[in-house]
Amino acid sequence: MGTLPVAGSEEQKRTNEIGMVIALLDAIELAGRDITADALHTQHKLGTYLAGERQAHYHFIVKGNQPQLQADIELLFRNRGPAHFTQAPACEHGRIETRRIWCSSALNEHLDFPHVGQVFLIERNRTEKKTGESSSEIAYGITSRSPEQASPEQVLKINRGHWCIENSCHYTLDWNYDEDRGRIRTGFGPENVSRLRRFAIGLIKSSTQDGVAQTIRRLCRSPRMVLDYLRMTTNSLPAHAR
Repeated sequence: MGTLPVAGSEEQKRTNEIGMVIALLDAIELAGRDITADALHTQHKLGTYLAGERQAHYHFIVKGNQPQLQADIELLFRNRGPAHFTQAPACEHGRIETRRIWCSSALNEHLDFPHVGQVFLIERNRTEKKTGESSSEIAYGITSRSPEQASPEQVLKINRGHWCIENSCHYTLDWNYDEDRGRIRTGFGPENVSRLRRFAIGLIKSSTQDGVAQTIRRLCRSPRMVLDYLRMTTNSLPAHAR
């Protein structure tokens, strides 16, 4: 989070994500918007800030960092019956995935969390196309949108929107650059290298319809093409500018 334009010292800018997220959101118009976050940010303070102070809606994943909240939602959906909405199977990343969702406002008055609209459970069933191996995953969540404001289908769509953003950037960084195992640790090295990688991904996506991995392999075999992408050669300029 050290790249955020937040006033203060460099040390302040480089604090962890929990400490910086509200400072980031202060600079953005939020009223009426859905703000999604993974379990790290499922915090009372952020929920109050979004739904109470900024008139936005939060959509949080619930895991072990909120053990009582997770236990309450898990207990509610233990005998959940038929899904409230089932999304058509989708094929992506070499697997077929079906998603189901259950929603409820039954815990609204009992949960120790601000501005609760409803809680939800999402079940993902996956089948690997190559091996036929199947797996199942369950995720719990909480949102400030009430059932009248968001149907189960809409809640699932909001959740999918979060992971589309996550996959389009973080999945690409990890898969193509193996960033999670990077050994750059000191000073501003991790921040600067991450910026360069994101710049490269953005440049590739804006310049071609091909996949990032495919384009990286092609560029590795032809350094001259890298200069073309950066508009540093005559061939890469518009005809009238040559």
